Amino acid sequence: MRAYPIALLISAAAVLTACSSGEQKAAAPAPPPASKAPTSSSAPANKASADTCALLPSDDVSQAIKIPGITSKAGPAHDNPGNGGKATSCEYVVEGKTAGALAVTRYEGRQAKPADMIAAIKKAKPGAVDVPGFPDGAVFYTDEQKTATLAAAKVSNGVPVLVNYTGPVKMTKEMMTPLVHTAVAKA
Repeated sequence: MRAYPIALLISAAAVLTACSSGEQKAAAPAPPPASKAPTSSSAPANKASADTCALLPSDDVSQAIKIPGITSKAGPAHDNPGNGGKATSCEYVVEGKTAGALAVTRYEGRQAKPADMIAAIKKAKPGAVDVPGFPDGAVFYTDEQKTATLAAAKVSNGVPVLVNYTGPVKMTKEMMTPLVHTAVAKA
């Protein structure tokens, strides 16, 4: 079940790779690494991952999917020197199984516009649909790995940020919308 955080990180990397081209070409997601996603060994990255969990309380996830007892734990962090993305994640777990994951990717020093980030996701993910109610744009899609993702983009303190929640394919955009709203408001 660790595919959720890895899928989030790959998704985020693909989106900003596309945004960094200047042409907004959607790059195909890179294949998942053979081993665990690279993590930063520095304390600030670990703190950033813990801060990602603070953006979305596990109780909110429990309410959205109607399963009590969900807990959160810091997921892997990943830096992508190619596009400047620094992703942190938080995994939501119930009875030892991943119930979903939140990923936040910050693009320090980048000038990407939220609308361009959302357009790149829509290009890369056939069937992706806009989700109303997010001032800077959001999109929902499912993928062949049987996961559902809702991603929203914004600029926070001058830094482009992509926030996405990925869960099982049975999660609807209506279930995910309040979760992503909560995280985006704090990101």
